[in-house]
Amino acid sequence: MSSVIKVLIVDDEPDICYFLSRNLSKRGFITASSNTLAAAEKQLEMSTPDILLLDNHLPDGRGMDFAAKINDKYPELKIVMITSHDLPPDRAKAYSNGIDFFLAKPFTIDEINQVVDFFTNTR
Repeated sequence: MSSVIKVLIVDDEPDICYFLSRNLSKRGFITASSNTLAAAEKQLEMSTPDILLLDNHLPDGRGMDFAAKINDKYPELKIVMITSHDLPPDRAKAYSNGIDFFLAKPFTIDEINQVVDFFTNTR
């Protein structure tokens, strides 16, 4: 990696945020996490990450709608939807709202690493 990659994790489950943050930090990524879309929006304004790992169902809204909202403002941001709602219509809507990759829960750390590595190597 030529520069350190920043990853923002947005999930309402603190254990998932901790798990992802810990594992990605061990690999040399800078991570931050939030449990709401409002907190995620504030973090984006302070420091734009390279990759956003985004749950779809959060206490203050849907990740898909948030992705559509932030896509124009942060066009270089790669958005990975991580959700337990994995039906074809969900995937279609996600991709039409600017999601770059869709990953169903439960996922493994290997799957996360593969997606993060893919986006890291295409920078």
